[in-house]
Amino acid sequence: MTRGILTLPEIGGQAEALSAAWEQLKQQQSWVNKYIGNAEYDEVVFIGSGSSYYQAQVMATTFRVWLGRSASALPSSDIFLFRDQSVARGRKVLLVGVSRSGESSEVILALDSVKELANWTTCGITCYETSRLGVMAECLVSPLGKEKSTVMTKSFSSMTYMMQAAIASAAGSAHFSEMESVLALQGDVVVHGKGFAESLVEENAFNKYIYLGMGAYYGLGQEVCLKLKEMSYVWTESYGTLEFRHGPKSVIEPGTLVCLLVSEQARAYELKVAEEMKAYGAFVLLVTTAGGADTSFADAVFEIGGGSLSDEARAVLYLPLLQYLGFYTAMKKGVDPDHPRNLTQVVTI
Repeated sequence: MTRGILTLPEIGGQAEALSAAWEQLKQQQSWVNKYIGNAEYDEVVFIGSGSSYYQAQVMATTFRVWLGRSASALPSSDIFLFRDQSVARGRKVLLVGVSRSGESSEVILALDSVKELANWTTCGITCYETSRLGVMAECLVSPLGKEKSTVMTKSFSSMTYMMQAAIASAAGSAHFSEMESVLALQGDVVVHGKGFAESLVEENAFNKYIYLGMGAYYGLGQEVCLKLKEMSYVWTESYGTLEFRHGPKSVIEPGTLVCLLVSEQARAYELKVAEEMKAYGAFVLLVTTAGGADTSFADAVFEIGGGSLSDEARAVLYLPLLQYLGFYTAMKKGVDPDHPRNLTQVVTI
């Protein structure tokens, strides 16, 4: 069988990719000081397309919380097509391009569109140092984020982690220590997530999939929703956890999987939503630091650990299980997660 031979080891290689990103960041401390650690910017805007846009959301959230400075995340196209609607004029802006390949047309067009503007500075993060992005702007580079499969898995994790580690470096020792702790946990969630996801898919038949998350996990929820859709072509959506109750919950019925990325900051509120969905007939999967009496109602609980860490620092720990969920759903359906229909690694326009 040749289906999935690229994607499976790339999901499994995340711990090594994060470790390599951590070591690479040590060599790029001058980049951190020049860009992320530079307080002269009024606004830091992280941009990307598709999965890279969802990374940008996690990065911007982490930046705001850990550095207490203004940051936002936008689709790349908003900058070169709707810049004045997206970013207030007259601000001193750092534009951070996010692209696995460094070749995404929209990221390149966005950075190129501001190069003559006096108040705009550009930089980026990629997995390919010789890409167009890598050449036109100074970039952080995730050395083991390179992938052969179409969908982003270890590239997403390692780039997100690397940017968060850069933000932590600028923020101070406490957050930097948190990012080091994540390295010690990632290997376990990769190993345990594989078997958990495989059994979950084998033992159940779902016809709808809903992902819920808040804060830094809102972008993650969008990303894992996309992973399932890309790999297996199933009907799936993602929402802010409490926002899901305002109308969208009408789609819940038996056969619906509701996967909640549980934060510690809003845990009690989020679990109330999950209990409500369970009462409507959904199969509830909780991804959380640890199970307990408050999670006993759920159909499945996957523990990632790291309860002493901030919600932002734990972000990449949520990904392996849910990437595997997409992979094994595709395999069960008989489709190839390595080469999804209609998709390419690099999107050009």
